[in-house]
Amino acid sequence: MSHPNAALTPRARLRLARLVVEEDWPPAEAAKMFMVAEKTARKWADRYRDEGIAGMADRSSRPHHSPTKTAEPVVRRIVALRWRQRLGPVQIAGRLGIPASTVHAVLVRCRINRLTHLDRVTGEPLRRYEHPHPGSLLHVDVTKFGNIPDGGGHRYVGRRQGARNRRATPGLSRGTDRNPRTGTAFVHTVIDDHSPVAYAEIHTDETAVTATGVLKRAVTWFAHHGVTVERVLSDNGSCYRSHTWQDTCTDLGITPKRTRPYRPQTNGKIERFHRTLADGWAYTRHYQSEHERRQALPDWIHFYNHHRAHSALGGQPPITRLTNLPGHHS
Repeated sequence: MSHPNAALTPRARLRLARLVVEEDWPPAEAAKMFMVAEKTARKWADRYRDEGIAGMADRSSRPHHSPTKTAEPVVRRIVALRWRQRLGPVQIAGRLGIPASTVHAVLVRCRINRLTHLDRVTGEPLRRYEHPHPGSLLHVDVTKFGNIPDGGGHRYVGRRQGARNRRATPGLSRGTDRNPRTGTAFVHTVIDDHSPVAYAEIHTDETAVTATGVLKRAVTWFAHHGVTVERVLSDNGSCYRSHTWQDTCTDLGITPKRTRPYRPQTNGKIERFHRTLADGWAYTRHYQSEHERRQALPDWIHFYNHHRAHSALGGQPPITRLTNLPGHHS
């Protein structure tokens, strides 16, 4: 691709240079034909004589020396203030006594001009990663949602009506204060690191037996889509530290991995999926009962995998990442 500010493409430069060098055209006439300055025609002719066709390629317009470039100690102070205190260009410029435009240029050059590019906890630039092919790594986790009483929960009907709906829902257990408890829905989620195609099931607990059962069915589901699972990444929940989990992974031929303690960013892809799950399924509309919401989960998972545009995939749904698996087109 030619330089965006170039008057000629490499092919046009070669034609111009050959007219001058090989066909003895005057540089002024060749320049007039290609609608450039005579100086430009002479430049490309000289490069053609010295370097041949290779000399027609684009070159960086960056200067060899930048005497007015911001000094390195100042750059380090700008970056330190950005990381540690999340200050903007104007605030940093005020502290250091330099123009805000200079600060902004440094932040852009260091790729930390947007706070969304920094880790919220450490202030370090985000390091995004992606495993090379589907099945190379699965993320697993459990997220919890309060069950919905018959008639709707307080998010849509208000706390007073929500309390009435809880009291009117049959079969609910009661706490020590004699108020009915709707209970908790444990949504076990599995997401492929490369795709990111998702799988989810709702259960009443997060025990090792339940978690391993979900893993077995998820591996079977991914195998049906042509994906062979190699590794699985989980947090340090008790169900994932159990011998049952380790033995199940061994039986399935999967290498289990766990995140660092108190470091949920390592499993950030599935944490972000949980937010999408909450916004797109759990709290997206007024459900009349918990049964109605659970019935809607399979359809939403299908929509997420097959139809929902994913920003990290260039606006394509996750399932499109499963069309180029090794061996599919051999």
